[in-house]
Amino acid sequence: MFSSANTINLSNGFISEGIYITTNAGQSWFGSDSCKGSPVNFHRGDPAITIDKNGRFIITRLGFSPGLFSHYSTDNGVTWSGQRTLSLDDQDRGSLVSDIVPSSAFYGRTYASWVKLGNPFPVNMSYSDDGGATWVSQFQVNNPIQRSQGAEVTIGPNGEVYITWAGVIPNSPFTEDFVGFAKSTNGGQNWIVTENAFDINGIQGILSEKSNIRVNGLPKITVDFSNGVRHGWIYIVTTQKNLSPAGSDPDVIFYKSSDGGATWSSGIRVNQDPLNNGKIQYFPAIHVDDDGGINVIYYDDRNTTSDSTGVFLSRSMDGGDTWNDFQISDANFKPVAIGGLGQGYQGDNIDLTTSGNILWPLWMDNRSGIYQIWTVPINLDDVSVEKLSGELPDGYSLSQNFPNPFNPNTKIVFEVPNSNDNISLVVFDAVGRKVSTLVDQSMKPGKYSVVFNGNDLPSGIYFYNLSSGEISITKKMILVK
Repeated sequence: MFSSANTINLSNGFISEGIYITTNAGQSWFGSDSCKGSPVNFHRGDPAITIDKNGRFIITRLGFSPGLFSHYSTDNGVTWSGQRTLSLDDQDRGSLVSDIVPSSAFYGRTYASWVKLGNPFPVNMSYSDDGGATWVSQFQVNNPIQRSQGAEVTIGPNGEVYITWAGVIPNSPFTEDFVGFAKSTNGGQNWIVTENAFDINGIQGILSEKSNIRVNGLPKITVDFSNGVRHGWIYIVTTQKNLSPAGSDPDVIFYKSSDGGATWSSGIRVNQDPLNNGKIQYFPAIHVDDDGGINVIYYDDRNTTSDSTGVFLSRSMDGGDTWNDFQISDANFKPVAIGGLGQGYQGDNIDLTTSGNILWPLWMDNRSGIYQIWTVPINLDDVSVEKLSGELPDGYSLSQNFPNPFNPNTKIVFEVPNSNDNISLVVFDAVGRKVSTLVDQSMKPGKYSVVFNGNDLPSGIYFYNLSSGEISITKKMILVK
């Protein structure tokens, strides 16, 4: 896995792009706080990264004179090529993706997209067929009715190219007004463009509660590559407020398309804290795992004061219709603007991916006194809560796990009768030590199932307990290896 970030030396103003790599599925990381591609002193951050079909690392970044430039590495980021020029115009940061679909006619092609600044603020693109060594001349994708911002690019399971962006109002604070979408089925040669795919009301501006940090509601996009029933579906998340289903405070809103972007669902609120509770969610990132689970991470202050934030994961196993929330950061922090990187800049790119059954989120956290990249490995079995029914149960219930005895997975079904009750489902060993927390969150009424994985535990008797307020139900299960 390959990660990057803006890096800045506050003592001398040197700006670059961090290069951070793991070759053992996240157990350890190595790299550098600056990309070594020449000319080193010309770098100005805002990296976009990808890995192509041959394992070549590719990065794009801004320069100290207008333009978008790239480098590539053939040795896992240890050394880097000199810069290649994609554009000499002034633009927003780029987005980058490589086609790694073996059956695609454009297998191995790497696409870069960005917004060219200046009227009419169009989405532009270039691509490379040789691992970033050369790029075709940039070309314009859309003809915006309002200025574009964002330009996120991704690949579909048949090699389709999808780009999404926000159409923003023409005056400060340039609020995101709608989401645009473009699709190419022939490697970027021709495009079907929908300038206004659906309306939004983004949060472009500052968060006064959090030291006036700068935020936005730009769309993030992903595609379901699983072999499930939603194979090929496209998902987009934004941050919005004051437009249903968002409340009066910033919420993460989700949209889906089952027909290649021709039509889109109504918005679905991702974060499951009570509506209009004054809590703030912002900067979401989205990823679909191999089982078709949709995973969204974001900053969230529901468990702390308004000047601070934690990091949450919301996960859906039913195509985004219902969601379950989990705090994944082990501490909260107080975001502040980073000096030298523009007014109010905290950093708006967090992300996540999967390696096997492990979800790897990445976010920025300044708990140490300086912003660093943080992560935590999340076993998907520990967050796989599936809603089976939305009917109102008569009361709390906890079913016997099945199968029982089990090795190593078993399913636990439970029912919740009251809206927004905080539900805890915990597994203990025979002497009462907690070995796993399966659920710890507020939940809507309904019937749910969750999978418990005992792969790392010895054979024996275990107990699982469902509790909410004064309610407590416990049952026994047996792990046999």
